[in-house]
Amino acid sequence: MPFYSLAEIESHCREEKKSFFEVILEDDMNERKVNREESMEKMAAMWTAMLEAADSYDPELKSNSGLVGRSGAKMEEYREKGEPLCGEFVSQVITQALQMGESNACMKRIVAAPTAGACGVLPAVLIPYYRKYHEKTETIVEALYVAAGIGQVIAERAFISGAAGGCQAEIGSASAMAAGALCALRGGDSRQIIAACGMALKNLLGLVCDPVAGLVEVPCVKRNVIGAMNALSCADMALAGIQSVIPTDQVIDAMREVGEKMDVSLRETGMGGLAATPAGQEIVKSMKSKKF
Repeated sequence: MPFYSLAEIESHCREEKKSFFEVILEDDMNERKVNREESMEKMAAMWTAMLEAADSYDPELKSNSGLVGRSGAKMEEYREKGEPLCGEFVSQVITQALQMGESNACMKRIVAAPTAGACGVLPAVLIPYYRKYHEKTETIVEALYVAAGIGQVIAERAFISGAAGGCQAEIGSASAMAAGALCALRGGDSRQIIAACGMALKNLLGLVCDPVAGLVEVPCVKRNVIGAMNALSCADMALAGIQSVIPTDQVIDAMREVGEKMDVSLRETGMGGLAATPAGQEIVKSMKSKKF
Protein backbone atom coordinates (compact mmCIF):
# COMPACT_ATOMS: atom_id res chain seq x y z
CA MET A 1 0.00 0.00 0.00
CA PRO A 2 1.45 3.42 -0.97
CA PHE A 3 2.82 5.59 1.83
CA TYR A 4 0.70 8.64 2.55
CA SER A 5 3.33 10.57 4.51
CA LEU A 6 7.08 10.99 4.71
CA ALA A 7 6.77 10.84 8.48
CA GLU A 8 5.49 7.29 8.07
CA ILE A 9 8.51 6.38 5.95
CA GLU A 10 10.86 7.93 8.51
CA SER A 11 9.13 5.96 11.24
CA HIS A 12 9.75 2.73 9.34
CA CYS A 13 13.40 3.68 8.85
CA ARG A 14 13.85 4.36 12.54
CA GLU A 15 11.92 1.41 13.96
CA GLU A 16 13.23 -1.18 11.51
CA LYS A 17 16.73 0.33 11.34
CA LYS A 18 16.57 0.49 7.57
CA SER A 19 17.60 3.12 5.07
CA PHE A 20 15.04 5.22 3.20
CA PHE A 21 15.77 3.36 -0.02
CA GLU A 22 15.27 -0.05 1.59
CA VAL A 23 11.85 0.90 2.92
CA ILE A 24 10.72 2.06 -0.53
CA LEU A 25 12.25 -0.98 -2.22
CA GLU A 26 10.35 -3.32 0.08
CA ASP A 27 7.15 -1.36 -0.50
CA ASP A 28 7.58 -1.79 -4.27
CA MET A 29 8.23 -5.51 -3.83
CA ASN A 30 5.05 -5.89 -1.78
CA GLU A 31 2.96 -3.66 -4.05
CA ARG A 32 3.94 -5.32 -7.32
CA LYS A 33 4.53 -8.82 -5.92
CA VAL A 34 8.10 -9.00 -7.22
CA ASN A 35 11.38 -10.01 -5.62
CA ARG A 36 14.27 -7.70 -4.81
CA GLU A 37 16.17 -8.48 -8.00
CA GLU A 38 13.15 -7.84 -10.24
CA SER A 39 12.40 -4.55 -8.53
CA MET A 40 15.97 -3.32 -8.80
CA GLU A 41 16.24 -4.42 -12.42
CA LYS A 42 13.28 -2.25 -13.32
CA MET A 43 14.72 0.76 -11.51
CA ALA A 44 18.11 0.15 -13.14
CA ALA A 45 16.33 0.20 -16.51
CA MET A 46 15.01 3.67 -15.66
CA TRP A 47 18.56 4.81 -14.92
CA THR A 48 19.81 3.33 -18.20
CA ALA A 49 17.05 5.18 -20.05
CA MET A 50 18.13 8.46 -18.41
CA LEU A 51 21.73 7.91 -19.49
CA GLU A 52 20.67 7.02 -23.02
CA ALA A 53 18.48 10.12 -23.20
CA ALA A 54 21.42 12.26 -22.13
CA ASP A 55 23.78 10.64 -24.63
CA SER A 56 21.31 10.99 -27.50
CA TYR A 57 20.92 14.77 -27.18
CA ASP A 58 21.12 16.35 -30.63
CA PRO A 59 22.75 19.83 -30.48
CA GLU A 60 21.30 20.75 -33.86
CA LEU A 61 17.72 19.69 -33.21
CA LYS A 62 14.95 22.22 -32.60
CA SER A 63 11.36 21.57 -31.60
CA ASN A 64 8.65 21.72 -34.28
CA SER A 65 7.56 25.09 -32.94
CA GLY A 66 11.11 26.43 -33.15
CA LEU A 67 10.82 27.78 -29.60
CA VAL A 68 13.47 25.56 -28.04
CA GLY A 69 16.63 23.81 -29.10
CA ARG A 70 20.38 24.50 -29.09
CA SER A 71 20.34 26.08 -25.60
CA GLY A 72 21.85 22.95 -24.12
CA ALA A 73 24.56 23.02 -26.78
CA LYS A 74 25.24 26.72 -26.19
CA MET A 75 25.58 26.13 -22.47
CA GLU A 76 27.99 23.27 -23.13
CA GLU A 77 30.08 25.44 -25.45
CA TYR A 78 30.14 28.26 -22.91
CA ARG A 79 31.08 25.86 -20.13
CA GLU A 80 33.96 24.36 -22.08
CA LYS A 81 35.35 27.68 -23.34
CA GLY A 82 35.51 29.66 -20.15
CA GLU A 83 35.04 29.63 -16.41
CA PRO A 84 31.30 29.72 -15.71
CA LEU A 85 30.27 31.66 -12.64
CA CYS A 86 28.66 28.56 -11.15
CA GLY A 87 31.76 26.42 -11.49
CA GLU A 88 32.36 23.19 -13.38
CA PHE A 89 29.96 20.81 -11.65
CA VAL A 90 27.00 23.18 -11.37
CA SER A 91 27.40 24.30 -14.97
CA GLN A 92 27.21 20.63 -15.98
CA VAL A 93 23.94 20.38 -14.04
CA ILE A 94 22.57 23.41 -15.89
CA THR A 95 23.65 21.96 -19.22
CA GLN A 96 22.08 18.58 -18.51
CA ALA A 97 18.78 20.11 -17.39
CA LEU A 98 18.54 22.16 -20.59
CA GLN A 99 19.46 19.26 -22.82
CA MET A 100 16.96 16.87 -21.26
CA GLY A 101 14.16 19.45 -21.38
CA GLU A 102 14.92 20.19 -25.03
CA SER A 103 14.98 16.48 -25.87
CA ASN A 104 11.49 16.20 -24.40
CA ALA A 105 10.27 19.13 -26.49
CA CYS A 106 11.83 17.50 -29.56
CA MET A 107 9.89 14.29 -28.87
CA LYS A 108 12.93 12.20 -28.03
CA ARG A 109 12.78 9.38 -25.47
CA ILE A 110 12.99 10.65 -21.89
CA VAL A 111 12.06 9.48 -18.40
CA ALA A 112 9.10 11.32 -16.86
CA ALA A 113 10.33 12.04 -13.34
CA PRO A 114 7.70 12.66 -12.18
CA THR A 115 6.36 14.20 -15.42
CA ALA A 116 7.67 14.85 -18.93
CA GLY A 117 7.65 18.60 -18.31
CA ALA A 118 9.95 18.09 -15.31
CA CYS A 119 12.05 15.35 -16.91
CA GLY A 120 15.29 17.35 -16.75
CA VAL A 121 15.58 17.90 -13.01
CA LEU A 122 16.47 14.46 -11.64
CA PRO A 123 18.90 13.44 -14.40
CA ALA A 124 20.46 16.90 -14.30
CA VAL A 125 21.72 16.28 -10.78
CA LEU A 126 22.29 12.53 -10.94
CA ILE A 127 24.14 12.16 -14.25
CA PRO A 128 26.85 14.81 -13.58
CA TYR A 129 27.22 13.39 -10.06
CA TYR A 130 27.56 9.85 -11.41
CA ARG A 131 30.24 10.91 -13.87
CA LYS A 132 32.15 13.29 -11.62
CA TYR A 133 32.38 10.97 -8.64
CA HIS A 134 32.47 7.70 -10.63
CA GLU A 135 29.56 6.50 -8.52
CA LYS A 136 28.44 2.88 -8.68
CA THR A 137 25.31 2.23 -10.71
CA GLU A 138 23.81 0.38 -7.76
CA THR A 139 24.18 3.45 -5.54
CA ILE A 140 22.45 5.65 -8.12
CA VAL A 141 19.63 3.11 -8.38
CA GLU A 142 19.22 3.25 -4.60
CA ALA A 143 18.96 7.06 -4.82
CA LEU A 144 16.24 6.66 -7.46
CA TYR A 145 14.20 4.66 -4.95
CA VAL A 146 14.49 7.59 -2.57
CA ALA A 147 13.26 9.94 -5.30
CA ALA A 148 10.43 7.54 -6.12
CA GLY A 149 9.32 7.34 -2.49
CA ILE A 150 9.18 11.13 -2.23
CA GLY A 151 7.28 11.43 -5.51
CA GLN A 152 4.83 8.76 -4.41
CA VAL A 153 3.94 10.63 -1.21
CA ILE A 154 3.53 13.93 -3.07
CA ALA A 155 1.28 12.25 -5.63
CA GLU A 156 -0.82 10.60 -2.91
CA ARG A 157 -1.03 13.67 -0.68
CA ALA A 158 -1.28 16.40 -3.32
CA PHE A 159 -0.55 16.21 -7.06
CA ILE A 160 2.28 16.06 -9.61
CA SER A 161 0.52 17.57 -12.61
CA GLY A 162 0.64 21.19 -13.72
CA ALA A 163 -2.99 21.01 -14.77
CA ALA A 164 -3.96 20.08 -11.23
CA GLY A 165 -1.66 22.29 -9.18
CA GLY A 166 0.58 24.48 -11.30
CA CYS A 167 4.27 24.06 -12.03
CA GLN A 168 4.97 23.72 -8.30
CA ALA A 169 3.48 20.24 -8.69
CA GLU A 170 5.84 19.36 -11.55
CA ILE A 171 9.15 21.20 -11.19
CA GLY A 172 8.56 21.56 -7.46
CA SER A 173 7.97 17.84 -7.00
CA ALA A 174 10.91 16.94 -9.25
CA SER A 175 13.16 19.28 -7.30
CA ALA A 176 12.07 17.73 -4.01
CA MET A 177 12.74 14.26 -5.41
CA ALA A 178 16.17 15.29 -6.68
CA ALA A 179 17.11 16.97 -3.39
CA GLY A 180 16.24 13.82 -1.47
CA ALA A 181 18.13 11.61 -3.92
CA LEU A 182 21.24 13.79 -3.68
CA CYS A 183 21.04 13.80 0.08
CA ALA A 184 20.93 10.01 0.10
CA LEU A 185 23.91 9.82 -2.28
CA ARG A 186 25.96 11.93 0.12
CA GLY A 187 25.14 9.69 3.06
CA GLY A 188 22.23 11.64 4.49
CA ASP A 189 19.85 9.82 6.82
CA SER A 190 16.06 9.71 6.47
CA ARG A 191 15.61 12.89 8.51
CA GLN A 192 18.02 14.82 6.29
CA ILE A 193 16.48 13.38 3.13
CA ILE A 194 13.03 14.54 4.21
CA ALA A 195 14.37 17.96 5.22
CA ALA A 196 15.97 18.43 1.80
CA CYS A 197 12.68 17.47 0.17
CA GLY A 198 10.69 19.92 2.30
CA MET A 199 13.00 22.86 1.69
CA ALA A 200 13.08 22.22 -2.06
CA LEU A 201 9.31 22.07 -2.36
CA LYS A 202 8.85 25.06 -0.07
CA ASN A 203 11.16 27.19 -2.24
CA LEU A 204 8.98 26.64 -5.32
CA LEU A 205 5.62 26.94 -3.61
CA GLY A 206 3.18 28.88 -5.79
CA LEU A 207 5.04 28.35 -9.08
CA VAL A 208 2.43 28.64 -11.82
CA CYS A 209 2.08 26.55 -14.97
CA ASP A 210 1.87 28.99 -17.89
CA PRO A 211 3.15 27.29 -21.05
CA VAL A 212 3.41 29.67 -23.99
CA ALA A 213 1.14 28.49 -26.83
CA GLY A 214 0.22 25.53 -24.63
CA LEU A 215 3.52 23.81 -25.40
CA VAL A 216 5.80 22.21 -22.80
CA GLU A 217 8.69 24.37 -23.98
CA VAL A 218 8.62 27.97 -22.74
CA PRO A 219 9.22 28.53 -19.85
CA CYS A 220 9.28 24.82 -18.98
CA VAL A 221 12.76 23.91 -20.20
CA LYS A 222 14.53 26.65 -18.24
CA ARG A 223 12.47 25.88 -15.15
CA ASN A 224 14.09 22.46 -15.14
CA VAL A 225 17.36 24.30 -14.53
CA ILE A 226 15.87 26.14 -11.54
CA GLY A 227 14.52 22.89 -10.13
CA ALA A 228 17.93 21.24 -10.38
CA MET A 229 19.77 24.20 -8.83
CA ASN A 230 17.24 24.35 -6.03
CA ALA A 231 17.77 20.64 -5.36
CA LEU A 232 21.52 21.10 -5.02
CA SER A 233 21.24 23.93 -2.51
CA CYS A 234 18.58 22.18 -0.43
CA ALA A 235 20.54 18.93 -0.31
CA ASP A 236 23.58 20.82 0.94
CA MET A 237 21.52 22.65 3.56
CA ALA A 238 20.01 19.40 4.82
CA LEU A 239 23.41 17.71 4.94
CA ALA A 240 24.66 20.65 6.98
CA GLY A 241 22.00 19.83 9.56
CA ILE A 242 19.51 22.53 8.59
CA GLN A 243 15.87 21.50 8.95
CA SER A 244 12.65 22.84 7.45
CA VAL A 245 10.74 24.75 10.14
CA ILE A 246 7.51 23.48 8.59
CA PRO A 247 7.35 19.65 8.56
CA THR A 248 7.66 18.33 5.02
CA ASP A 249 4.27 16.60 4.99
CA GLN A 250 2.70 19.94 5.91
CA VAL A 251 4.65 21.61 3.10
CA ILE A 252 3.10 19.09 0.69
CA ASP A 253 -0.34 19.88 2.14
CA ALA A 254 0.33 23.60 1.65
CA MET A 255 1.31 22.92 -1.95
CA ARG A 256 -2.00 21.16 -2.49
CA GLU A 257 -3.92 24.05 -0.94
CA VAL A 258 -2.07 26.64 -3.04
CA GLY A 259 -2.66 24.59 -6.18
CA GLU A 260 -6.37 24.23 -5.50
CA LYS A 261 -6.68 28.00 -5.01
CA MET A 262 -4.69 28.77 -8.15
CA ASP A 263 -6.77 30.29 -10.93
CA VAL A 264 -7.41 27.94 -13.85
CA SER A 265 -5.52 30.33 -16.15
CA LEU A 266 -2.34 29.45 -14.24
CA ARG A 267 -2.73 25.68 -14.44
CA GLU A 268 -1.41 24.54 -17.81
CA THR A 269 -4.18 26.15 -19.85
CA GLY A 270 -1.84 28.59 -21.60
CA MET A 271 -4.21 31.43 -20.68
CA GLY A 272 -2.28 33.33 -18.01
CA GLY A 273 1.16 34.28 -16.76
CA LEU A 274 3.88 34.29 -19.41
CA ALA A 275 1.48 32.74 -21.92
CA ALA A 276 -0.71 35.84 -21.73
CA THR A 277 2.06 38.40 -22.30
CA PRO A 278 2.15 40.30 -25.62
CA ALA A 279 5.16 38.25 -26.71
CA GLY A 280 3.41 35.06 -25.68
CA GLN A 281 0.31 35.97 -27.67
CA GLU A 282 2.40 36.81 -30.73
CA ILE A 283 3.86 33.31 -30.55
CA VAL A 284 0.33 31.88 -30.40
CA LYS A 285 -0.59 33.80 -33.57
CA SER A 286 2.51 32.56 -35.38
CA MET A 287 1.78 28.99 -34.29
CA LYS A 288 -1.69 29.15 -35.80
CA SER A 289 -0.21 30.02 -39.18
CA LYS A 290 2.13 27.02 -39.10
CA LYS A 291 1.37 23.47 -40.04
CA PHE A 292 2.87 20.75 -37.85
